Amino acid sequence: MIKDSFIKMGARFAVTNLALLCSFAVFNPVAIAADALKDDALKTNIEFDGAVVVPTEVAAPDISMLKVPNDFEIRKLIEGLGNTRILAVSPNGKLYVTRREEGDIKMINLDTNGQVNGTPVTVARRSGMHGLSFNAGKAYMVSAHEVFVADVKTDGTFGPLKMIIHDLPAAGQHNNRTIEVGPDAKLYISVGSTCNICNESSPENATILQTNLDGKQRAIFASGLRNTIGFDWHPMTGQLWGMDQGIDWHGDDVMVEELNLIEKGKRFGWPYLYANNQIVPRIEPPGKLTKAEWKINSQPSTLGYTSHAASMQMAFYNHNQFPAEYKNNAFVAMRGSWNRSQPSGYEIVRVKFEEGKPTSIMPFVTGFLSKEGSSGRPVGVAVMPDGSLVFSDDQNGAIYRVSYKNITNNTKNMNNQVEHKSSDKFARNIKVGLVNAPSMEMNLQAVKGSGVPIAINRTETALKENSLENSFENTTITLTTPAFKQNQAIPNIYSGYDQDNSFQLNWSKGPTNTKSYVLVMEDPDSRKPPIPVVHWLVWNLPASMTSLPEGLKKQDRLVEPDGVRQGATSTGKIGYMGPKPPKGDPAHHYHTQIFALDTALNLPAGVDRDQLLQAINGHVIAKGELIGQFVRPDKPTKP
Repeated sequence: MIKDSFIKMGARFAVTNLALLCSFAVFNPVAIAADALKDDALKTNIEFDGAVVVPTEVAAPDISMLKVPNDFEIRKLIEGLGNTRILAVSPNGKLYVTRREEGDIKMINLDTNGQVNGTPVTVARRSGMHGLSFNAGKAYMVSAHEVFVADVKTDGTFGPLKMIIHDLPAAGQHNNRTIEVGPDAKLYISVGSTCNICNESSPENATILQTNLDGKQRAIFASGLRNTIGFDWHPMTGQLWGMDQGIDWHGDDVMVEELNLIEKGKRFGWPYLYANNQIVPRIEPPGKLTKAEWKINSQPSTLGYTSHAASMQMAFYNHNQFPAEYKNNAFVAMRGSWNRSQPSGYEIVRVKFEEGKPTSIMPFVTGFLSKEGSSGRPVGVAVMPDGSLVFSDDQNGAIYRVSYKNITNNTKNMNNQVEHKSSDKFARNIKVGLVNAPSMEMNLQAVKGSGVPIAINRTETALKENSLENSFENTTITLTTPAFKQNQAIPNIYSGYDQDNSFQLNWSKGPTNTKSYVLVMEDPDSRKPPIPVVHWLVWNLPASMTSLPEGLKKQDRLVEPDGVRQGATSTGKIGYMGPKPPKGDPAHHYHTQIFALDTALNLPAGVDRDQLLQAINGHVIAKGELIGQFVRPDKPTKP
């Protein structure tokens, strides 16, 4: 039986000022506007407690116990595989499953009838192996800290594993990394938070990272994502969508599972906000940054689903076997709750999309949860080349297949449909019966802010007209540092290969009407986009200041100098990023640029260079720059 008793964790903390409660309805879009809460004085009526209710594990269900929509059928492909987790299908149609506890990946051969053919074959072994994706004859795998690549042989087995990333950040509570190759031929790696709710020590936790296929040029693609194990690209729009797991210990229904539209440089709410930007009362941002300020630049989620359902892998359906209304919908495995008095999840859900926009979330495969307990916990989900849906169950080491009974009526015009889709406004790679996600959307995001002049040469930093008229005041600021001379080498300790420490800066005073200063540091000598690379953004330096100490803390708001703000570099991290040119490159030139403004800036946390330059447009009354050079050392302290 499901446990009637449960452990109450912690007292109920009193929270003043009744707030707008999160009104996410299960299966329905968010109704509250993102600006519903204006400041931190408005609090959410959350009880800081929860229930530990883990349904008793019972025997794997008889197929007749599992429920699917009318005219669908479900059968078990295989069982007894152990800790079956993430599923992936290779371009030649072979099915693979990662096994985290066993630390390996199994290949499962299927015959033309969709039946398992032979014994599963081990194709890779590494401790904690969890995520898997395929691209251009190679397999990409991720464990808690490493990313590997291997050639895929003609029989589907893998060649030797080559480690291309060795230093993913500390895993902590959420160590189940996932990896996908995007339509732009980039690697996307989900890195969960180390905790339920905390201020992370590494900016790469609670993110989706992006790298090249060789693991280089690593950057934070999006942040504030507590644990987005499942993500995929919409087959028509090419937009990236992900399902994020809500916070525990805030009651049964508040912290829903969140569907997010994930875009480059966007911040989501965790750990300070949740759902449609409701405020979490029990944690504060560092540097005296208020949650109201954080909220300004935080992206609200699009849909919510039952709290604590534990969203796992996600896959868009881009085939024609299922009825037309399923085309371009997504499926998500919900492993099931432990922190809810009435268990949720233990199912496969369908995310319905219309014209590229999600409209609802509804159960698709149910029956694993009954009054006797849990008979299965879905984790992985994938679409097979024949259009059937497969999902894994890590409680029983099983893989199930869902198919539509009346396939003929749905596939007779398949070739015509595929041919039609290939001629629309999106560029596509076409497979038989499959339409891959277009690359245009991700490519447009990639080139944003690239191929432009450095800040001091852009129109946004042109001197304000009346400042030119005041010729008795100098419009050129002299910027220096005791660390190096103009156009000379930057010492190694200030580079990303060593201490990554910001250097001291001194400058001459701006005109008498100066209200604040802005600093922008860029490298225009990068051979790969983004060009120029943004290394540092600082604003709201008071007009009274003419120097900045070295070793600034890397966070949005500083407490010394108090109130000074820092923005996102090209890696997506906040604060100073030291020079780190590739091996073999000639010296790169690093332009630290200073701008005197006739105003202070009211910008939200986490803005990028283009947002900063847009804000200072028309307010620059003086400027100057300091140029330093850096070459990769022969024996760098850091790789």
